[in-house]
Amino acid sequence: MNLLSVEGLSKSIGEKLLFENLNFGISQGQKAALIARNGTGKTTLLNVLAGIDSTDRGRVVLRQGTKVAYLKQEPTFPENISILDAIFESGAGKAALVKAYEKAIALENNLEIDRLTQQMEDESAWDYDARIREILGMLGFRDFMARVGDLSGGQRKKLALALVLLSEAEFLLLDEPTNHLDIPMTEWLEQYLSRQKISLLMVSHDRYFIDRVCNEVFELENGKLYRYKGNYSYYLEKKAEREESEAVVLEKARSRYRSELEWIRRMPQARGTKQKARIQAFEQLESQVKQYRPTDLPVFQAQPGRIGSKILELNYVCKSFDGKDYIRDFNYIFKKGEKIGLAGPNGSGKTTLLNLIMGILKPDKGTITRGETIQFGYFKQGGLLPETDKRVIEIVKEVAEEIKTTEGSLSASQFLNFFGFTYASQYAWYSTLSGGEKRKLYLLITLMRNPNFLILDEPTNDLDIYTLQRLEEFLENYQGCVLVVSHDRFFLDRVIDHLFVLEGDGKIADYPGNYSDYLHKRSSKAPREEKHTDKTQTQSDPRERKPSTRLSYKEQKEKESLEAEIAALELEKAQTPNLMSEAGEDHEKLEGLAKRFAELEKLIEDKTLRWIELEEKPGN
Repeated sequence: MNLLSVEGLSKSIGEKLLFENLNFGISQGQKAALIARNGTGKTTLLNVLAGIDSTDRGRVVLRQGTKVAYLKQEPTFPENISILDAIFESGAGKAALVKAYEKAIALENNLEIDRLTQQMEDESAWDYDARIREILGMLGFRDFMARVGDLSGGQRKKLALALVLLSEAEFLLLDEPTNHLDIPMTEWLEQYLSRQKISLLMVSHDRYFIDRVCNEVFELENGKLYRYKGNYSYYLEKKAEREESEAVVLEKARSRYRSELEWIRRMPQARGTKQKARIQAFEQLESQVKQYRPTDLPVFQAQPGRIGSKILELNYVCKSFDGKDYIRDFNYIFKKGEKIGLAGPNGSGKTTLLNLIMGILKPDKGTITRGETIQFGYFKQGGLLPETDKRVIEIVKEVAEEIKTTEGSLSASQFLNFFGFTYASQYAWYSTLSGGEKRKLYLLITLMRNPNFLILDEPTNDLDIYTLQRLEEFLENYQGCVLVVSHDRFFLDRVIDHLFVLEGDGKIADYPGNYSDYLHKRSSKAPREEKHTDKTQTQSDPRERKPSTRLSYKEQKEKESLEAEIAALELEKAQTPNLMSEAGEDHEKLEGLAKRFAELEKLIEDKTLRWIELEEKPGN
């Protein structure tokens, strides 16, 4: 049975038709991805399904009683509330109880903590509290009392994602859920969504994420919806089959069109009824042929400016902020044609390294030497062109009328068409572009300046899958150097030949190969560590084990709650040294953090012992 049914849905914005006569449903347990080009109506469709936008025709029907949660691409919050207030906005039931408990913890009100602890026990609210801690902790939130107005745009998107995951809704609408998440967060989210018994429809450009979470793909193309019952890999296979079939049909239509066109030209002006019917059939055939838009555009190889033997050298480069090392004693000599990825958690220093290379920041120690022939092209994270009342093609031609290639040149218009700006859309006003289209245009302007060293900071955010494929083809054939920060694992696998990993405390490790090669090398070390741990555990004295009985329902729930609590505490413990480094000479803050670190160790030890006691009971 469908949770959501869409019947005859059509929507236009001005004279632009986004989609027409869409019919589909989302059933219980179905997890579907929505794929479409930038500016073709993905977000508009989600807004219509969420009841935010109206529709021109058709209707959206939700099964009675179905709770829906919607993650918008650009969520908004009141500025003066805390993270905790945003999470417990409903203020009822367990939410109100956990909110009061968390506030008591933050204020160190021991009497209130004791009272609420018992109430939490009586009302079985610990599971909900543990779930909140797990989700907020995994998304990088430590201070629950922080003011929402002080959060960055990326942090607000993460907070909105946390609200959706905690909503206990049956049906989720997610618009780019992995934007602003680092790779560990993305991997956690895909595991979380995979194991939840929910239905969802999401827009995402992260192909590995779609592949591992979704069991169906909807493709919105030319106003029509195509449905593929499988993951992203299955979609690619079946899409290729569909396009091959359509190409055969099109070739037959073209052949008929040519012969019918000859007949039209030879026909005299006086025409009978049969001839009029044939003319109408010709007009329909002509419409079919002209609607076709080729998907396989010829791949070209850009020809950047000459690059000398000396490119870029970093010698013992160091950079720290507020006593915390982000880059420490980093050495590297860049070689011609290298394509390097930068990976690491949010806040680990990736953008800092790029800004050092570009001269925006100065190193604390060490030297950075740039070759005389180097021409950088720097795509900044979150960057956009200034607002203007010009058309797309006018903006581009101000930068370059043509782009040099190894086989000659491409006109500015051909270059735009390759990256998905059709010849018709090139005459759109800049102000009418969607956010994704504006960001794509900013990227294309960076590429068109013909640099020989590209520095790309999160170029994949907000780009549709089609543009990502074109960008990957461009970079694969690019003859200059590339240094790219991206959380898109598929993109990194296809583009880079080795990886810099920022591991914390200023250390940068260099791994040959792509991102999957790095994961394989990292995971190959884990079995030896696990084996050693297992051996240690088997050597423990069995006489020390507590007598065991089968777990009661309450004990089973306690055990599950402990697992989440221990994970959250371990995460907080791992982050505390960084907070101590950031505290600098604030002795009061340092003393508080040191006290909290000792508390965390004691809590982890106590909860782990209790978990082991429950785990060793039979029936587990």
